[in-house]
Amino acid sequence: MIGKLTGTLDHKNPPMVLVDCNGVGYEVHVPMSTFYNLPEVGARVSLLTHFVVREDAQILYGFENAQEREAFRQLIKISGVGPRTALSVLSGMSVAELSQAIMVQEAGRLIKVPGIGKKTAERLLLELKGKLGPDLGFAANVANDNQGDILQALVALGYSDKEAALSLKALPLDVGVSEGIKLALRALSKA
Repeated sequence: MIGKLTGTLDHKNPPMVLVDCNGVGYEVHVPMSTFYNLPEVGARVSLLTHFVVREDAQILYGFENAQEREAFRQLIKISGVGPRTALSVLSGMSVAELSQAIMVQEAGRLIKVPGIGKKTAERLLLELKGKLGPDLGFAANVANDNQGDILQALVALGYSDKEAALSLKALPLDVGVSEGIKLALRALSKA
């Protein structure tokens, strides 16, 4: 129903902001990633929104970009994950980090988010696999399953996500998993 708000940022109190749109103030709940990128109070702001209607409340959730909103929408489709939990996930990690965790099936990263236990993390990984597409984040950097396996192996060996992803760029697209890991380790040792 309400897809976007543009107005003056009237008040900021995490995780809620008040946006004044021509005299009407809208309370909008935002993830911390969006909150930190908001301008100062009194400045003009534009947020993409998702409107949730429940028996006891009508709540607006706001996002800085379409990728965050789409990730939020995918999260709330999962049984047992409500808007508050989805907001918590997006506050605890970027969309690219979430996409990567799903791609490599890494539950440990999701468990670090407050309110996400082991079972919920595993359900998120299972149900979101393939749904956070290349346009939503990191998955675009991984061309095939072999590269995903190589990436997962490098992260398991203790390399950061960024280091592992950068080492993949130097590999041929058709490289096998074991050969790819060897080549990536050589590249990482030279860096």
